[in-house]
Amino acid sequence: MASYLEIIPGIYQIGGARFSSSEDCCVYLIDGGGEYAIIDCGAGKSAEKIFSNLSKIVKKLQGVRYLVLTHGHIDHIGGGQYLLEQMPHLEIVAHKLELPAIENGEERLTAANWYGVIYNGLPVNRVLREQEETISVGKMKLHCLHTPGHTVGGISPYLDWQGKRILFGQDIHGPFDSKWGSDLLVWRKSMEKLLALKADILCEGHYGIMETPEDVEDFIQDFLRRYS
Repeated sequence: MASYLEIIPGIYQIGGARFSSSEDCCVYLIDGGGEYAIIDCGAGKSAEKIFSNLSKIVKKLQGVRYLVLTHGHIDHIGGGQYLLEQMPHLEIVAHKLELPAIENGEERLTAANWYGVIYNGLPVNRVLREQEETISVGKMKLHCLHTPGHTVGGISPYLDWQGKRILFGQDIHGPFDSKWGSDLLVWRKSMEKLLALKADILCEGHYGIMETPEDVEDFIQDFLRRYS
């Protein structure tokens, strides 16, 4: 099993089916020049492998500043406790509407029972409240865009780096369930927001990486058609 994939210099995939476990969402690492952010952290059972993969890239763990959680489903948040034990200085970032899942561990919202994971909640240090907020990761600016629909407080971070716009659109593909607060009408509006970004690269939550603007647009449009 591979340890990581360098998507472009400074942007890596360190978790997911090829790198940790098929239960995990795709986990991404951003290197802003000695300061790092992790995007999501898998379901939890393979968190040690994700941390090992990260350690092959990061030489000084104190530089890993943020764990950005795009929403509160267990395959995106379950590894957080292990990572926090290894790096107690981590600041956890999430939208306020995801706190019942992430902090309180409400099983209806986390779907932890789907994966047989016991999840006890994580403290969110930086609570996002606006439609878009920006976090500095070294030389990079990570824009956290509120994109509800899959869940009520989902975010889609993006950044501009080396002349390219990279979008971390976790779970663009769904699925949708009313008990999580899914709303297809709201989701379509969120997808229009993402299309308007005209991203060059899409790092998706389970489908991996789309590496051209055309592929990014086609991927989003395909799912809009599926749920029309």
